[in-house]
Amino acid sequence: MGDILHSIPGASALRQAHPDWVLSWAVEPRWQGLFRAGSETQFRGDAMPLVDQVHIVNAKGWARRPLHPATLKEIASVRRELREARYDVCVDLQGAVRSALIGRSVGAARMIGEAEPREDAAKWFFSERIKTAGRHVIEQSTEVLNAIVGERLPTTPSLLPRDAAAEAWVASLLSDRVKAPFVVINPGAGWGAKRWPVDRYGAVAKGLSALGFGMVVNAGPEEVDLAREVVAASDGTAIFAVPSLVELIALMRRSSLTIAGDTGPLHLACALGKPVVGIFGPTDPARNGPYGCDFRVLRHPESKRDHSRRREPEAGLLTITPEEVLGAAVELLEGHT
Repeated sequence: MGDILHSIPGASALRQAHPDWVLSWAVEPRWQGLFRAGSETQFRGDAMPLVDQVHIVNAKGWARRPLHPATLKEIASVRRELREARYDVCVDLQGAVRSALIGRSVGAARMIGEAEPREDAAKWFFSERIKTAGRHVIEQSTEVLNAIVGERLPTTPSLLPRDAAAEAWVASLLSDRVKAPFVVINPGAGWGAKRWPVDRYGAVAKGLSALGFGMVVNAGPEEVDLAREVVAASDGTAIFAVPSLVELIALMRRSSLTIAGDTGPLHLACALGKPVVGIFGPTDPARNGPYGCDFRVLRHPESKRDHSRRREPEAGLLTITPEEVLGAAVELLEGHT
């Protein structure tokens, strides 16, 4: 989710600069809500504002059973769909071997990627390798897209879908269970080393609730127990919700602030122009932290960049106190409410 959201600002700028171009995105099924509401196919509207077409690529599912006849049939079907679209250019903004392989299957005359991609072997699939100078991944992605048009793309808000049903869901949640204004907490993270302890999130929720803010703990389908622990640690001052992706977009549009670690929902809030408090440990916020929104990042100076999938929170992360997070949150909220 974070990788996609870091690519959307540049793509949104490309859409604004060249509204007559056909832009499409190949994406895993679970993340298609970042481009369209439901099965929407009417492009250039609120429900599908950025792209003309979404190509569903179930790459993770294929990896689980690569030689199964159903997998091979699905791969062939997606490859045929991509080739029949007759794209002129394919850009790999993820920089992984898997994404580069999918990009090559498009059959475009130009296959563009970074000169130094995330996975070094990916560059051998590119016909054009772009040297980037920006430190943040959003800057790097935009530089790659600049190369397509030979111009500096303008800064523009990220184009994300609006869904009437999702807006109604948020309105119901706010009228029944949450007082406004409200803050979103996202305690989950991709792996344990990035995950700030739930009791500390609970303490922050309790502190903000005492100041008059509603508190919503966002949980993915596999994070319900984690969310329940935060609610318990907040002494019941917070509630948790398990929204779909389009519902989460709608929820964050109405929020006053998001508090989270280095995880997709933090980047989603920032893409929507909402203030965020980022709690960082083993990942570098200068490279993939909040960008383009009002934010405060808390990170111990001795935390080292380390993408090892460790289960326990990184030592530097544990030095960050609830009082520090609460202070950063109040500072941002005073400027936005």
